[in-house]
Amino acid sequence: MGITRSQRLVLALVCAVAVSTIYAIQPVLEVASNALGMARGSAGWLVAVGQIGYLAGLVLLVPLGDVSDRRRLITVHLVLTAVGASIAAVAPNAAVAMAGLLVAGLFAVVVQVTVAYVAAVSEPSERGRAIGAVTSGVVIGILGARVVAGFLGEVLGWRVVYALLAVLCGALAVIVRVMLDADRRTSGLRYVGVMASMGRLVRADHLLLSRGAVALLLFASFGTLWSGLALPLGAAPWHLGTARIGLFGLAGLAGAAGAARAGRWADYGRAQAITGAALALLTLSWVLIAKAETNLWVLVVGIVLLDFAVQAVHVSSQHMVTGAHPNRAGSVIGAYMACYSLGSALGAISTTWAYGIWGWVGCCWCGAGYSAAALVLWGLVQAGFGRPMGLSSAKASLLAMVGTRGCGSDPPGVRFRWVTGWSVAAGKLDRCGARPRHAGRGRRG
Repeated sequence: MGITRSQRLVLALVCAVAVSTIYAIQPVLEVASNALGMARGSAGWLVAVGQIGYLAGLVLLVPLGDVSDRRRLITVHLVLTAVGASIAAVAPNAAVAMAGLLVAGLFAVVVQVTVAYVAAVSEPSERGRAIGAVTSGVVIGILGARVVAGFLGEVLGWRVVYALLAVLCGALAVIVRVMLDADRRTSGLRYVGVMASMGRLVRADHLLLSRGAVALLLFASFGTLWSGLALPLGAAPWHLGTARIGLFGLAGLAGAAGAARAGRWADYGRAQAITGAALALLTLSWVLIAKAETNLWVLVVGIVLLDFAVQAVHVSSQHMVTGAHPNRAGSVIGAYMACYSLGSALGAISTTWAYGIWGWVGCCWCGAGYSAAALVLWGLVQAGFGRPMGLSSAKASLLAMVGTRGCGSDPPGVRFRWVTGWSVAAGKLDRCGARPRHAGRGRRG
């Protein structure tokens, strides 16, 4: 059907607001936990319950997009996210607040339903650009929430933050219902069958396995920075307050530009090249981030490079896995994002552990180690190590990488070479989804 620029903007806002319900608690954590009468050692549960709900939603709710109208799901999930945020805003005690944050996190997976919707309705030649534009909303939500919530929490109180998010989710639910086209499923799939196929994909699909592993390491590196950055900035010699530390999130908004640009590059068939280059850039960015205790300007440059690189890899991966499985976008995104969530948790745990033993230098070694491991893994997959994909999966993945523009709309084909399991001499790939034309005889690679 295609998707208009105004629809992309609305869906980017959906992602930004929904993901903010998970991360907005971080800059106001101390104020909120004190107001709710929580001990300092248990305050972290206000952050953890949102992440737990989000992980459960990735597994249980996102696959619903493969059997239901995704426009309706987006609308319903936004309403229920608003309910969770409202509960948190008026909670009289910690138990009720955590219940509200759990509900908000559970249905904040509307972000992934939105990405699946965009992947399904976009023209193949514009899928990467559309996913990149919507994913930029996620970056803005994650990092912008730290800035806005920190300011509002300091001026008006932490409850106002969640009251505002509830209102925005409700308003966006109405806008989505009015502006978006229906995305009805016609595959005849059932939820139980989709869950079973999701398990089979996780076990057997080479592309999803490799990209999921890269995502886990990628977001472990990302989480190492953003979960631990307040530690050196709040200590000597800087002694920065919460609001000023939150302003560093503005540097991370460069990731939004990275997401949008990477989507266009993926449409031109450069997803693999962008992945390798971005992972190398991510590893090098930690050299600059390690200067946080001596030079804040160098730190800012490092943050810009890190966020740009992370989002470039993230969008490229989503472009490839959804292109390889266009009829099961919800399932593959749910599985892929579960790796994302686990990686973020791993980064958060390891950065506090490393800081307690080795200081900020230890955190940087962890972050650089995760990104370097992702780069090595990507290189091994490119070299053909690991289980090769089946022919049909390889062809689908290749189509995802090179992009398509529909039959007859541009040159008849693109030059290609498969190197995962089977090698095919350079030839022409039929854009209509048929077999290669004028290609050399295949041989075992």
